[in-house]
Amino acid sequence: MIEDNYFSQGNLDTQPGEYRQTTVAVDSFSPNTFGLYNMHGNVGEWVWDYYGAYSLEEETDPSGPSSGTLRVYRGGGWNDFAKNMRSAYRATLAQDKGSFNIGIRLVLNATAGSGSIASAGVQQNTDSSAGGNVLIAYFSWGGNTAGIAEEIQRQTDADLFEITLVKPYSSDYNTVLDEAQRDQNEQARPELATHVENIEDYDVIILGYPNWWASIPMPIASFLEEYDFEGKTIIPFCSHGGGRFGQSLTTIAKLAPDAGIGEALSVCYSGGSSLSDDVSAWLEENGL
Repeated sequence: MIEDNYFSQGNLDTQPGEYRQTTVAVDSFSPNTFGLYNMHGNVGEWVWDYYGAYSLEEETDPSGPSSGTLRVYRGGGWNDFAKNMRSAYRATLAQDKGSFNIGIRLVLNATAGSGSIASAGVQQNTDSSAGGNVLIAYFSWGGNTAGIAEEIQRQTDADLFEITLVKPYSSDYNTVLDEAQRDQNEQARPELATHVENIEDYDVIILGYPNWWASIPMPIASFLEEYDFEGKTIIPFCSHGGGRFGQSLTTIAKLAPDAGIGEALSVCYSGGSSLSDDVSAWLEENGL
């Protein structure tokens, strides 16, 4: 099964290529059989589809729902895992958002002609400004995310809430790597020990987490599935060791499709001496 090879490719006959840690020029490799270059693993590419459930009826080239708040991008970026580069994988974000590893592909008509593209059914639900009651909710393992959350709290005076588990992860780094990978493979929903009793009182949720295996830790999934975020704005921030957001923003958007998503902040490890200024600029960008 493909899940068995999401994170470990040691048992595959064909091994992954070099990890270049950046994008490459489009014509760096040979084209595929359709004459297209770099369809997978360079940058994710926006497509016209809205994200949502496919029809249960048999379809050829399904395009998904006719309207929505999230657009699809495909192909995976240079820092994604193999599972994110499958043709069937749909990543998603609000259409007014961007990321360092998402782009578009410009297409030239095969024959001369004129025409236009019109968009219908766009539902905007992505305004992250205008303040309101703010909650900072975060999950932290090694302390980096907690430190960032505390700096945000210092600058905003917002309520601070730590997401904790009934059965915490191991305090050993190598062990927690395996536990985090296991939970992602199983799409586990760890039981939370802490709960927000008055989530309806908050308009904006600043949501923090470490980048684990290029996505959110599964306790964040438990948190997002516990509450109704319709009409609220989620503003993500993550600590990382070089992978920035990975696919975490897509995962959050899928788990909270009725929430607006603000501009996200990625912080390398604890953020260093620039953390205060970085947080201040980010809060201003989000109207907080």
